[in-house]
Amino acid sequence: MNKKRLLILMVLLAGCTLAPKYDRPEAPVPKTWPSGPSYQDTKQAPQASQLPWRDFITDPRLREVIAVALANNRDLRVTGLNVEKAKAMFGINRASLLPIVNATGNWYQERVPADLSSSGKIYTAEKYSVNLGLAAWEIDFFGRIRSLKDAALEQYLATDEARRSAQILLVATVTQAYLALAADREALQLVASTLEAQEAAYNMIRKRHEVGMASELDLRRSQTQVETARGDVARYTQLVAQDENGLNLLVGSSVRPDLLPRDLSGVTLPRDISAGLSSDVLLGRPDVLAAEHFLKAANANIGAARAALFPRISLTTSFGTASADLSGLFKGGSDVWTFAPQIVTPIFDPRLWYAYDVTKIEKEISIAQYEKSIQTAFREVADALAEKGTVSRRVTAQQSLVDAMAVVYRLSEMRYEKGIDSYLSVLDAQRSLYGAQQGLILLRLASVNNIVTLYKTLGGGASS
Repeated sequence: MNKKRLLILMVLLAGCTLAPKYDRPEAPVPKTWPSGPSYQDTKQAPQASQLPWRDFITDPRLREVIAVALANNRDLRVTGLNVEKAKAMFGINRASLLPIVNATGNWYQERVPADLSSSGKIYTAEKYSVNLGLAAWEIDFFGRIRSLKDAALEQYLATDEARRSAQILLVATVTQAYLALAADREALQLVASTLEAQEAAYNMIRKRHEVGMASELDLRRSQTQVETARGDVARYTQLVAQDENGLNLLVGSSVRPDLLPRDLSGVTLPRDISAGLSSDVLLGRPDVLAAEHFLKAANANIGAARAALFPRISLTTSFGTASADLSGLFKGGSDVWTFAPQIVTPIFDPRLWYAYDVTKIEKEISIAQYEKSIQTAFREVADALAEKGTVSRRVTAQQSLVDAMAVVYRLSEMRYEKGIDSYLSVLDAQRSLYGAQQGLILLRLASVNNIVTLYKTLGGGASS
């Protein structure tokens, strides 16, 4: 009866740990998102957490480019391999709970001189043995190994969340690189058409100058506009090439020309999304989850440090056969066995207490890092929401400015052709219209990028 009770007690002790109970720290941010003139109501749009990236990205060509990037991107591949590495490390720690069984075969031979022999004669001692057993298997009474296994599991889960975070980041980065290429291609079309118009205006003024109807000052002013536009064409040609190189690097291979955008207007916009009502959605963001897993790992390490202060019990045992002759190795009566349990109790080892203090400090550090990750996530989402609430008004205002400047430019040309005004007013209107058109492209790009940024900062959606 006492043996049964002892066995039950051993099983119960082997299943427990000395790690403190884990309680998730309170999020150090408000429960709701900021409100005010910079923020608009987006409750009618679906939440980012409900949209896998394939549903969020609606442009079919961009969706195909992202799929290729997820398969080929080297950084994401390294992240995936790190997950496999962490999984293997967890397997090592989990296997430490099990005994290691080895089979050994030995052949022992020794020559004994006469003065050391009990018979006073020289002889040769010989021994053969085959054994099966385990060596120094630690019976995890106080959960030291189990706590280390739990810590390895949390580190593996943190690495897996880092992989998910890298995937969401790659989706967003490829999308924004694709949109930047589209915007620069549209800007290149704008400056090319502007250059064509400027050259036509320059040729007209040159002809007027040749017959004395235009001054050399007007001719040189028109030439400056031509050279400025020509320089802009070269600059945007360079930017388009660099955008394509950057996109190819992200994708991991050359993107097919038929998948590249012609301009920003030809790209189907991503779906509009909402941050929801509560900031608790941040707790599901991959980097926040990774920080929490590291916190849980630190908590488990405290259990391992506590268990190190208690006795450690190990068992070495084997059974097999042994004989002085190889032929008698498996004959009856040659059985051998050993049973050697060991208990080691720390009496004076200050290192163990310092190690325990280290684990408690590491947990406090992990708590601070977890809280900082939530605060950073809240700030990123709040910034994206503030831009979302204002960028549409900026685009509308910029479009009105472009329309107004187009009228001003048209009227200035008419006044110049009729001799009412100088060519300087045409140049001013032309510069203003050109700058407003470029600004409109940049604002349209910022508007689309804001949706992508909001999706990224909210942690993306469900796994596809």
